[in-house]
Amino acid sequence: MNISKDLVAASATPLVLAILSEGESYGYAILKRVGDLSGGELQWTDGMLYPVLHRLERNGYVEANWGKSEAGRRRKYYRLTKEGLECLASQQRQWQVVDSTLRGIWFTALDPAPQGT
Repeated sequence: MNISKDLVAASATPLVLAILSEGESYGYAILKRVGDLSGGELQWTDGMLYPVLHRLERNGYVEANWGKSEAGRRRKYYRLTKEGLECLASQQRQWQVVDSTLRGIWFTALDPAPQGT
């Protein structure tokens, strides 16, 4: 399935915040988690993820620090801040409204009963 760029962009912030709510993580692990959660349907690239992480960091929703991987290489780790957790809660409420609205209209649109009866 080819998911539109607009939908991918709209879902990036809540997905990254939700992943970081599970615990501190780094870029490649976030990319892998998105792929795993979507059953391989969402395949993000570095060029898509890092601008989102940098924007979230500028807005105070995530903090970053340099650490070392098990192999000893430097790696930037991201973690959710208190403000990021609040933003995630807001994003969840917004997406629940969108989800509920779409499900309602799609259920109606797919109902075989004639409209207005």
